Amino acid sequence: MKVCGFTIVKNAVRFDYPVTEAIESILPLCDKVIVAVGDSDDGTRELIASIGDDKIEIIDTVWDPALKEGGKVLAAETNKALDAIPPEYDWCFYIQADEVVHERFHPAIRASMQEHLGNPAVDGLIFRYRHFYGTYDYVADSRRWYRYEIRIVRNDASIRSWNDAQGFRRRDGSKLTAAQTGAEMYHYGWVRPPKLMKDKVEGAKEYWAADSKHIRTMDRPEEEYLYEQNYDSLKRFEGTHPAVMRERLERLNWHPELSTSRKRLNLRYRLLYWVERTTGVRLFENRHFVEHKHSRHDRRNAAADEQ
Repeated sequence: MKVCGFTIVKNAVRFDYPVTEAIESILPLCDKVIVAVGDSDDGTRELIASIGDDKIEIIDTVWDPALKEGGKVLAAETNKALDAIPPEYDWCFYIQADEVVHERFHPAIRASMQEHLGNPAVDGLIFRYRHFYGTYDYVADSRRWYRYEIRIVRNDASIRSWNDAQGFRRRDGSKLTAAQTGAEMYHYGWVRPPKLMKDKVEGAKEYWAADSKHIRTMDRPEEEYLYEQNYDSLKRFEGTHPAVMRERLERLNWHPELSTSRKRLNLRYRLLYWVERTTGVRLFENRHFVEHKHSRHDRRNAAADEQ
């Protein structure tokens, strides 16, 4: 079994993306990692090269500013990295520049890839998400945040990164069939010093149309991002963070006033939130994939993992 990781990145230094941690977190599971480095002006390429691992191959790309609508440039860049993976690799392990895999999930991920290697009915493998918000002590738990996504796909030319690169589908838009890994992906996209978070939000405007909901909801006049005003529901994180994140945790020097009891949800979403917290089922959930049930980590086990 051969595994190739892949990711995209641009201006990681300016916007404080934990991209080296992201790459390092999957290196033990990969025989090779393709990093598509966009036309950056802040030393991002040098940052990636500084990881110093022979498994890493950098390809240089130019992001197309014409692909603003729906953040499609992100999928276009992801597909450049995906297409650079040689045909001898069985699985393609995608990780975004603000996602990190905890080392405790490595055995489960490796076992899942091995389990489904010979099963053509499985196109990809699913991770459950923890979306950290504000600091490393809180995770967002409302319906605004997706719970599951595919991050490992077969090395199949018909599989494409989709829309804004959140997930994968086939070229014709049909959904992939994917199996649960029982592993989690830690998403740190909303944990930065408030000034850098504001800069990252402003930077996102380069890749989204002016009337996009992402720009409308993130467009704030303040000099710093106000974490306190921009969440609807949080819960405390009780676990541990990946070892590669240790230095970032030690550098944390901002402390927004966040609360797990304060819920900014309308009546409909309060009801749906209660159902999800009580049963583990998210009603009316829109997923990019069809779940394959015949594995060691089916929907029932995934729901149990959430409790």
